Amino acid sequence: MGLSTHVLDTMHGTPAAGMLVELYTTEGGLAVLVKTFTLNSDGRNPDGPLYDSSNLQTGTYRLVFDVAAYFRGCGVTLPEPNFLNKVSIDFGVADTSQHYHVPLLVSPWSYSTYRGS
Repeated sequence: MGLSTHVLDTMHGTPAAGMLVELYTTEGGLAVLVKTFTLNSDGRNPDGPLYDSSNLQTGTYRLVFDVAAYFRGCGVTLPEPNFLNKVSIDFGVADTSQHYHVPLLVSPWSYSTYRGS
């Protein structure tokens, strides 16, 4: 249980290894940075869950994915200004006894997310 994320690069058909991600807690207009991490070769946090079940709290959160820097690092030529820079996903946790998985499927021009299991 807890909170996790996973990023897949749909342009290359691979996990988004090396992408920088930030996790925030949010309340109203205030966002507090909890941690910054770089995705491993599987496109996941190298330290495992972002929160385990004992530390996840009911509330609202934000994940910010540095999409443009990742694709530039992969050698993709992006227009200036690029279409996507950072993708920010705001979401809520209502039941801490459940697992919250926030996957991101991303290319330089589109993204999709959903509540995974």
